[in-house]
Amino acid sequence: MIVLISPAKTLDYSPTNVTTKTQPEFKKEIGELVEIMKKKSRNSVQELMDISENLAELNVARYHQFSDVFNEDNAKQALLAFKGDVYTHIDVASFSAEDFSFAQDHLRILSGLYGLLRPLDMIQPYRLEMGIKLKNKKAKDLYGFWGSKISKAINELAEGQSIINLASNEYFKVVKKKDLESTLVSPVFKEYKNGAYKNIGIFSKQARGLMTDFIIKNKVENPEMLKTFNEGKYEYSENKSSTDEWVFIR
Repeated sequence: MIVLISPAKTLDYSPTNVTTKTQPEFKKEIGELVEIMKKKSRNSVQELMDISENLAELNVARYHQFSDVFNEDNAKQALLAFKGDVYTHIDVASFSAEDFSFAQDHLRILSGLYGLLRPLDMIQPYRLEMGIKLKNKKAKDLYGFWGSKISKAINELAEGQSIINLASNEYFKVVKKKDLESTLVSPVFKEYKNGAYKNIGIFSKQARGLMTDFIIKNKVENPEMLKTFNEGKYEYSENKSSTDEWVFIR
């Protein structure tokens, strides 16, 4: 079973005791995107990403400092560096060596800059959301830039195992569903509010993190086991679910 999640904008580069480090796979593609970003001014980055002047300046500096070499001086393992709402609900502080090993084999992080990351792949600080319309030699945006490469990499990894989509729509859009050679399941999390069950963004992100944590710590390899997920007081709803969209409610 392969689990897909989105990256996070918030990053944490404080020291870590986790010593296992791996290198991102798509170094050539990363380099191409970095070169595009290095040519952009603060104003163009601000407009492209719709961010503040300070954030634009920060990211211009990040791309100018970006190195071909990924090491402990300039990079950190992806699962430990990302600190958004999904990641604060993945309790990596309590992970055992076996947990990290399972995550490395079964978890992948989609990224606008890095393409597809293993949890222990080293990443340098960046911001480049998948939905950004960054023109490149191949296309008008990052979806066109990555093309079928990410779908192909997922197929090679999965080898027929089920794929669990816990990524946001923005990021999962880069995966070409028609090219996938495995069964796809997309868990959806809904809250009861004002007489109806609704998808609320912040809670969905947190729930994706809780389910990712549940999968890793319980070494879940059979998708059917996900129906027992009850972290955060969620429970599987058979009558609200379909074959490929499993609904969890609370």
